[in-house]
Amino acid sequence: MSQWQTRFSISGRTALITGASKGIGARICEVFADAGADIIAVARNASELEQVAQRVRELGRTCQTIVADLADISQIEHLAKTALVEVGTVDILVNSAGVALVAPALELAASDWDLTMAVNVRAPFILSRLLAPPMIAQKWGKIINISSQTGVIALKEHAAYAASKGALNALTKSLMAEWAEHNVQVNSICPTVVLTPMGEKLWSPAEKSGPFLAKTPLGRFGQPVEIADLALYLASPAAELINGEIIMIDGGYSSI
Repeated sequence: MSQWQTRFSISGRTALITGASKGIGARICEVFADAGADIIAVARNASELEQVAQRVRELGRTCQTIVADLADISQIEHLAKTALVEVGTVDILVNSAGVALVAPALELAASDWDLTMAVNVRAPFILSRLLAPPMIAQKWGKIINISSQTGVIALKEHAAYAASKGALNALTKSLMAEWAEHNVQVNSICPTVVLTPMGEKLWSPAEKSGPFLAKTPLGRFGQPVEIADLALYLASPAAELINGEIIMIDGGYSSI
């Protein structure tokens, strides 16, 4: 294997990925497996998780599935314990699970706010706290938070979602400050609209997508594999100097 391939390889590593049953999380499972990692896939839907696991196994890697609702602290604790018993150390954690309950601020229910914060902020914090000690002990670890463009820029009807992703970005920097000395990198990826099945459903109307794309220099939305490729870079040895970063992947929207 040539040197550049070694630098970008995650062969021999184990990655735990939440929100793994569909969309960005599922694509990250496949890309990471193709780069040599064994996968622990976490989501709420068992049958969809098994489909992802089958694709990972076809790439020659192992895939353990764990069904869990990340709004429930006890289920987060159980899945972390299960993963550590199985593999000893989770080398790479990708917090990809999230909920987007979109509504005008004046109509946003307090229960929707609480659920958004529980899944999008509290769950990544608890999982990171539970899985980081073995990373620290081995002096190698990667935590990648899938945040959002809306954690940085303004978007109507996204009060809870934007607040949660802004908080996730701040959490990224705080965890970096504590764990960088142990060679654990913590970074955040902030995508534009990504054309997952959910993204296509929400953003297919031209009256909604048109004004947004008009502000995007590249003129298009993202694809799940583009987010997965960036996550792979951050998970690899090639990115060890990158730490505490909030990385926009939005076709230039936030730069103008």
